[in-house]
Amino acid sequence: MIDVNVQQLGMEAGGAAIIGGLIGFAFKRIAKLIAIIIGIELAIFRFLEARGIVTVDWERLTSGAISGTDQTTQAPPDWVWTILSTLSISAGFTIGFLIGYKQG
Repeated sequence: MIDVNVQQLGMEAGGAAIIGGLIGFAFKRIAKLIAIIIGIELAIFRFLEARGIVTVDWERLTSGAISGTDQTTQAPPDWVWTILSTLSISAGFTIGFLIGYKQG
């Protein structure tokens, strides 16, 4: 029989949900800012290329962004206990992150 402390699980899940919500909210804001910066940078490259100031190798630029690395990982020996020990924190964090991301 597994001894489960429901109050501790609730505290872990609730705390992780709050932290996940804050990180999700911040992540979405930062992602929007980075997307704007990258878009402006690409527009500047196009403008400078059209003026003949710089030459951009677009083929090389886009092929470098796509990498086909395949890394396989092995499951930990006690994967059941690993999942059970982190389930409440990870579930709370994931739910909070998604709510914060959606609200951001």
